[in-house]
Amino acid sequence: MRRISDMAGEAVLLAGGGRAILLQLANPGVGHGVAEHSDFVDRPLSRLHGTMTYLYAIVFGTPAEVAQVRRVVGRAHRPVHDGRASSVRYDAFDPELQLWVAATLYDSAVQLFERVHGPIDPAHAEAVYQDYALVGASLQMPRELWPPDLESFRRYWDEAVAGLEVDDVTRRVAHELLHPTTGPWWLRLVMPLARLVTAGSLPRSVRDDFGLSWSPSSQRRYDRVMRVTAAVVPHLPPRLRHVLRDAYLRRLRAAMAAEARTPGRG
Repeated sequence: MRRISDMAGEAVLLAGGGRAILLQLANPGVGHGVAEHSDFVDRPLSRLHGTMTYLYAIVFGTPAEVAQVRRVVGRAHRPVHDGRASSVRYDAFDPELQLWVAATLYDSAVQLFERVHGPIDPAHAEAVYQDYALVGASLQMPRELWPPDLESFRRYWDEAVAGLEVDDVTRRVAHELLHPTTGPWWLRLVMPLARLVTAGSLPRSVRDDFGLSWSPSSQRRYDRVMRVTAAVVPHLPPRLRHVLRDAYLRRLRAAMAAEARTPGRG
């Protein structure tokens, strides 16, 4: 039976990261918190690294590694509350906001996985969905807040997407995310492709609200990229498909080992 562990290790899911982040930003409570407390401009990869480390540890890590990433995320979220320069109230520990973040990660992962590997059959799709509750419940989201089944999730998702609101603040953050001016050279090299995949996979209403240009030519390029990806990725050996999972877990384990060796820690 296909479960979250069969999906979450696939490196290709990284391509859904931009979609998930923009959907998160389109929720004012998340977007304004990120705008006031994140540093996309100076550290364009920081949120991505944190999210990927959290996801891989939650699904594949040991209990100690899960506890570690929960502590790290908790520390990062602690100051994210009560806007300093914004009329939007937010709190990173708000369970409803955590539900939305987890929902964007689930929906983006499944959308991309099915586009590349083909549809998940209904019985397995329900099992994967139930497993994804772990993403939110490992923080402060009560497990019962996760919609009880896929049908309920679809209703929640459609209502949530219809209620998203993009403003100048979150539009600016999205622009900084999609057009980094710092970071490694390879990041700027891959960003045109990342912008195409992100814009192409967003709901049309959200894409329009962020002011992302789209045309029939854009759609054709997006479709070609996805066809090539679907033709190649499923045939790659597991060590390549799971290379990001293994790298992030090694990085986490090295950081934990270094921390344990630090005097006064461990």
